Amino acid sequence: MRFVIQRVARASVIVEGTTTGAIDKGFLVLIGVEESDTVEIADKMIKKLIGMRIFEDENGKTNLDLASVGGGLLLVSQFTLYADCKKGNRPSFVRAGKPDMAEEMYEYIIAECKKQVENVQVGVFGADMKVVLLNDGPFTIILDSAEIC
Repeated sequence: MRFVIQRVARASVIVEGTTTGAIDKGFLVLIGVEESDTVEIADKMIKKLIGMRIFEDENGKTNLDLASVGGGLLLVSQFTLYADCKKGNRPSFVRAGKPDMAEEMYEYIIAECKKQVENVQVGVFGADMKVVLLNDGPFTIILDSAEIC
């Protein structure tokens, strides 16, 4: 599982001209699911995400987590995080989770995040989404379950 976490001043997702999710200060999280991912892996990734201390405190140090700043989450599925670009110029996505499994895992992540974060907004799984963001920093972190689980 991979999470690309972007600290944002604001972000939104638009599907077919309609905004499906929008936040102000918080994290835009692009979520890639691999076929071998499990609920246990998702739980570890969620714990790491929610506890990520990448907001500045009164001294300018990145020391505050999402709850400390009242931040929101915008969760967007993105199977292309598992693109394999080793051969040729056309990426392969064979490592990405099959749609049914990946959607189930994405919905699980959303449900678990909603238990811990007041403002959780989402994209639409499998849709053609337009993601708009104002990256704050810019500050981007990549969490990969292969490295933290």
